[in-house]
Amino acid sequence: MTSKAQVTWIGPGLRLVGEGGGPAIVLDHTLEGEERIEGGPRPMELLLIGLAGCTAMDVVSILQKKRQPFAGLRVEVTAERADEHPRVYTQIHLEFVVTGPVDAKAVERAIELSQTRYCGAAAMLRQAAPITTSYRIEGETR
Repeated sequence: MTSKAQVTWIGPGLRLVGEGGGPAIVLDHTLEGEERIEGGPRPMELLLIGLAGCTAMDVVSILQKKRQPFAGLRVEVTAERADEHPRVYTQIHLEFVVTGPVDAKAVERAIELSQTRYCGAAAMLRQAAPITTSYRIEGETR
């Protein structure tokens, strides 16, 4: 399967429009000291958003298949970057926040399956930086 995407510089500064299979997104990599005009995500932030989206889709799908009555899911990403260029991520942490009366073991298993079997973004990024996970359940647990 082939994937395609493109970015186009729209200025001023380092503003770009990225296009893939869905709506376009403005990227902004304002230099230090400059005001962010559009406030779009930086390219490296998009990597984290992609990782969070990939694993969130897996976890939602798995919890639905397990008939878990969750009401919400949020994935909060924290990442550390190297001080020297190319300033790669050196560690990434994903915290899954699940809302609703779900079984904690089902949440743990869904996260494990996503990280070890299904999420291509995690598989790729894990080659560059360790990825750790945690979760919390807001609301009643079963």
